[in-house]
Amino acid sequence: MEQRFDYFVVFAEMRTGSNFLEANLNTFDGLSCHGEAFNPHFIGYPNRKDLLGIRLDERDGEPLRLIGAIKGAPGLAGFRYFHDHDPRVLEPVLDDPRCAKIILTRNPLDSYVSWKIAQATNQWKLTDVKRRKDARASFDADEFSDYMAVLQGFQINLLNQLQKRGQAPFYVAYEDLQNLDIMNGLARWLGIDETLESLDKSLKVQNPGSVTDKVTNPDVMARAVAELDRFNLTRTPNFEPRRGAAVPSYFGAVKTPLLFMPVTGGPVAEIRLWLAGLDGVGSEELHTKMNQKALREWKRSMSGHRSFTVIRHPAMRAHHVFCKRILNTGPGSHLKIRETLRRQFKIPLPENGPGEGYTLAQHREAFEGFLTFLKANLALQTSIRVDAGWCSQSVVLSSFGDFALPDHVIREEEVPQMLVGLAESVGARDVTPPEAAPRDTPFGLADIYDDALEAQVANIYARDYAMLGFGPWSEQSASS
Repeated sequence: MEQRFDYFVVFAEMRTGSNFLEANLNTFDGLSCHGEAFNPHFIGYPNRKDLLGIRLDERDGEPLRLIGAIKGAPGLAGFRYFHDHDPRVLEPVLDDPRCAKIILTRNPLDSYVSWKIAQATNQWKLTDVKRRKDARASFDADEFSDYMAVLQGFQINLLNQLQKRGQAPFYVAYEDLQNLDIMNGLARWLGIDETLESLDKSLKVQNPGSVTDKVTNPDVMARAVAELDRFNLTRTPNFEPRRGAAVPSYFGAVKTPLLFMPVTGGPVAEIRLWLAGLDGVGSEELHTKMNQKALREWKRSMSGHRSFTVIRHPAMRAHHVFCKRILNTGPGSHLKIRETLRRQFKIPLPENGPGEGYTLAQHREAFEGFLTFLKANLALQTSIRVDAGWCSQSVVLSSFGDFALPDHVIREEEVPQMLVGLAESVGARDVTPPEAAPRDTPFGLADIYDDALEAQVANIYARDYAMLGFGPWSEQSASS
């Protein structure tokens, strides 16, 4: 019988049991799974220099070359792919009907808690129960909401894209991994006649027991989960209702009928505080982490509501995200991406963040290197994801339209006048403008800005300049 697949991909995430699934796939003589082949920070497995004769730099320069090597490997070969792996690979893989798609899922609450414990213990695999490290996780409601939104978005995209292409994947739940019949059924679906007599037992379950016993604050977890739509939670991530990707990030005021739809990388924190201040409440009391149903209910309860977003000049936005996410190493920084930019893209970032000896010249050089990376990244020429903090703002505005466009798009320099007027128009009184965003540290954009830097940014964000009417940042800063 002719083999119907040339290779396979396991779509999974961290802490979903993908290592265990790979170990069992590799037990079949005709199958070989080659780890996280397109992880942007390593190739296949940590500390490996090559995979199937292809080096990391060769893969990053020509990712489809590694796909060809996997197709040409003995038997039927494949790899694991997570949501933050090289985005250039996803479309070709989905387009190829001769690539078998296996989708591994797990209850997101279980995988989140497992991930938090692994972070605390630094134990990501267990082969000897005597070496098991014990820990309990601290449940963070906001972090879990963000975590689940990312997983849901990726799974919904997979489902939609495969539906459009008329392809059917093989779904495996975390609980199925211990079922010998299902593992043998997966092998038959892949075209392998061999059957296993037993499963690979080299990997052990790391955190047995109830999820409530694995956290230090189960009451907080219970309240957070209760606020979610339980059908979305239990059905995650296979067949959840469609939802706009940005809706959970919106902020609805408590009394004033205003809705803030943030663009990541802009003055989000300052406007969130201002919105809460209109009603004399803390920012944590704003309506946020809403799904579409909750947002509709908020709108129905707020007669005459208005929504707005704030866009920032691309040069200022790129510099802000560089300082906050890439240059620094503290909370909120993208440490893995930072290390990859240092190692693979040779951006001269100080190893432990900017210290006393960090100079203005070094800052300019590092920021220019980051802008060079952005140019390639936005053109999908790198293995690193396009982050929400530096994607084009015109793309973000378009995504709002999947649910509802904002009534007002306000430029950052217009915020003091425009937001005061908007708040007063919906009945607010004694309105003061939001606090201005603080200057970036350790150096501000004005310290390094010149025509050459402006030209580089304008080239990267040409669509934002054209569609949103941005001019040189020097003209904006001089008038503000």
